[in-house]
Amino acid sequence: MCGIAGWVSFERDLTTERPALDAMTETMLCRGPDASGVWLSRHAGLGHRRLSIIDLEGGRQPMVVDTPAGPVALTYSGEAYNFTELRSELRSRGHEFRTDSDTEVVLRGYLEWGEGLAERLNGMYAFAIWDGREEKLVLMRDRMGIKPLYHYPTPDGVLFGSEPKAILANPLAEPVVDADGLRELFSFSKTPGHAIYAGMREVLPGTVVTVDRNGLRERVYWRLEAIEHRDDVPTTVARVRELLDDIVRRQLVADVPRCVLLSGGLDSSAITALAGRQLAEQGEKVRSFAVDFVGQTENFRPDELRGTPDAPFVRDVAQHVGSDHRDIVLDHSTLADPEVRRATVAARDFPIGFGDIDYSLLLLFRAIREHSTVALSGESADEVFGGYKWFHDPAVQKAEMFPWIATALSSQLRPNALLSPELTATLDLGTYVRDRYAEALAEVPVLDGEDEHERRMREICYLHLTRFVRMLLDRKDRMSMAVGLEVRVPFCDHRLVQYVFNTPWSMKTFDGREKSLLRAAAQDVLPRSVVERVKSPYPSTQDVQYLVDLQHQVQDLLAGDSPALDLVDREAVLELARRDPEKVVAGERSRLERLLDVATWLEIRRPVLKLS
Repeated sequence: MCGIAGWVSFERDLTTERPALDAMTETMLCRGPDASGVWLSRHAGLGHRRLSIIDLEGGRQPMVVDTPAGPVALTYSGEAYNFTELRSELRSRGHEFRTDSDTEVVLRGYLEWGEGLAERLNGMYAFAIWDGREEKLVLMRDRMGIKPLYHYPTPDGVLFGSEPKAILANPLAEPVVDADGLRELFSFSKTPGHAIYAGMREVLPGTVVTVDRNGLRERVYWRLEAIEHRDDVPTTVARVRELLDDIVRRQLVADVPRCVLLSGGLDSSAITALAGRQLAEQGEKVRSFAVDFVGQTENFRPDELRGTPDAPFVRDVAQHVGSDHRDIVLDHSTLADPEVRRATVAARDFPIGFGDIDYSLLLLFRAIREHSTVALSGESADEVFGGYKWFHDPAVQKAEMFPWIATALSSQLRPNALLSPELTATLDLGTYVRDRYAEALAEVPVLDGEDEHERRMREICYLHLTRFVRMLLDRKDRMSMAVGLEVRVPFCDHRLVQYVFNTPWSMKTFDGREKSLLRAAAQDVLPRSVVERVKSPYPSTQDVQYLVDLQHQVQDLLAGDSPALDLVDREAVLELARRDPEKVVAGERSRLERLLDVATWLEIRRPVLKLS
């Protein structure tokens, strides 16, 4: 896994712009701590920071092939899990390889198939190819958007990078955030392609972007399709298991230490068990890591999201699988440390956060990185198999709104409730979200013959797979790459996603519970306690001292001159910051976290806010 950056200009000589390329590339240091490289030609410059995973010596980048018609250069981030098969096919077509890296397979694959390479890749990737034969830049992003990639058109070309900070390091890019940018920050709806900063765009998942002298063009090479599902339940369960076995086998390939993230839920436990079984065949014990909080198990209080603590189930899985397990236990003062918040916000580039869930994730990954370089995660299973409680809530199913927002509104989980009346009126988030929701629904593929309920559940699944999951994948990528840890997400393999997307909702819930297909597919390798456990999200601390720390920090913020105070209702903020912690209800803590995140972001990035 790596960080990439680059600049294409058709009207200037970029061989004189090495300092700018170096600055852009160095912002990706955390994503690639092992090596750095910059390649320059007259009209294109590519930068690369490397995290060495496969072929530690041979995979240096940017990687270049000189052809009689001009150089073809690649800067690549990600993993192609089918690179072994592709390399064999390319060799049969006459290509010779100097390394064992998947990077060279991708570069040679482009030489053979051009932009058609996209359809042949299985993996998580975001990369750029400068094709000197035609003087064009080709940007490709994986189907599910696991790896990030941004671009920023200029008058005579384009800037690009794994993260906005790489683009903003170039003097041509202006850090302007307009009203729509703020709407994205506060709407919790993740509009595809929107990058918060004015003029900047994400390369859409499953898309190839081409830039040449005629401008910028996009080609979608993959999207979810509605296909009639003809397999019965036993066949479907068997197919899910077959896919999972193959996916985990592919994603365990690495030349560095590997591990799994274990929460004790069905998703991470299934990945842990399958990885443990496969590694045992190689005489290796799987490593597992879990996050926990001081006193969480002993003092756990069930709430509307979490009915049980994770720790007992984590122990059951670790013992059942025989993993080499380690708990990362965090206390309230560490979670509330302003330096941890600062590192988290800096990693994410935007204050689109989940509060202590983000902070603990960064700290977990930081601890794991001391032992492993690659981790497998159970992320995205809820979106693929229908795991969240709101999937099964009739009121949410009928709501004309993104389901996660409808749930938040009904449960008072409104982190933006502290915005000032003036900003609230200017942003009109209700209209913005409704418009984005209508756009999303218009994309949903239709299958003839589906009844009204099946069609509605297909819509809800589509919304999660194209909107909600991308927020989580972005968080996972930023928190892990901030410490140089590569996190792989087996449940995002496009073959599994497409197959399960087309299974009827009645089949996804055939045993009367959430994630029926996954439970049935993995139950033979799991302890009974996990098979029967009710869905519980990623853990959040219940320590009231964490809230007290937040209140003190917000009071300190109010005593200063942070520009974040211009965005909020100061009286409402002060009241919440001074309230008895025992009387702060669910959702209100997140408002304090969001305010502190926004204040930190404004301090670090210093964006220019333009609301008119």
